[in-house]
Amino acid sequence: MTAFVRSVETGGFSAAARELGLTPSALSKLVTRLEDRLDARLLQRTTRRLQLTPEGEAFYLRARQILADMDEAEAEVVQAGTRPQGLLRLHCGSAFGMHQLAPAIPRFLERHPGVELDITISDQPLAALQEGIDLAIRIGALDESSMVARRICNLERVICAAPAYLARYGTPRTPDDLQQHNCLWITALPVLRRWPFDTDDGIRVVHIDGNVVANNAETVLQLTVAGVGITRLADVIVGDAIRRGELVPILTDWHHVEPVPLYATYPSGRHLSPKVRAMVDFLVEQFGDAPWRRAAAGKRQRHSRA
Repeated sequence: MTAFVRSVETGGFSAAARELGLTPSALSKLVTRLEDRLDARLLQRTTRRLQLTPEGEAFYLRARQILADMDEAEAEVVQAGTRPQGLLRLHCGSAFGMHQLAPAIPRFLERHPGVELDITISDQPLAALQEGIDLAIRIGALDESSMVARRICNLERVICAAPAYLARYGTPRTPDDLQQHNCLWITALPVLRRWPFDTDDGIRVVHIDGNVVANNAETVLQLTVAGVGITRLADVIVGDAIRRGELVPILTDWHHVEPVPLYATYPSGRHLSPKVRAMVDFLVEQFGDAPWRRAAAGKRQRHSRA
């Protein structure tokens, strides 16, 4: 299985063989034995490159995760009792980084004083910053074959506006009303211009427009709080502003809520170091139950009793 996965990831038998300390012919035989046992062709071999068959692609995805889990299990045993220490380079988007991660960092450092943190807060694609990153917090679907992911929680997007904006321009009552309003979105994520709503005929998508856009969620949040327009952002970003009364959720009976997964990701093929494991466990412990959503629900209950 290792011979097959590394052959795919290095692009050929020769490179994988050098990495694994085998001859190319010996590695090729291992892959052939695997295919014979599965009674399926996993790779199309040419003189220039290897190409996955449909069966090979499905097997590769499962095999890669299995090998990563095995490495992680072995690392747990070997490193049991080892205290987390050293420099941890962490990447996180502005939304989660500024509203949740940064306020929680003092608690992590108090628990693990031997760890030093180098935090990059950026909404740029991770590929541009990937060199040297030990751990990345990602929102949404993952497609990097080189990353192992652990789900922290699910986020939910909320359509909201400032009370001052609604007082001046009125509150939208139906999705069609949004065409008459100024709507804000993040330019780095064009898909967020398409807002989904539940109707009797199924999900309907409304393409919104507005006179201001920004390349990160924090700027869009501040513009919305300032009364510039209506936005649709993750509850982890707008939760505090809603609790303070700076923003008001709207179209809640129409909005199609799509759970958005939040992951802690790290490169595969490495032993999970104590410092990375400590941070991953901390993130799941602190944010696994989406505390920003729980607090908002508690406030709604108090208001209803009043």
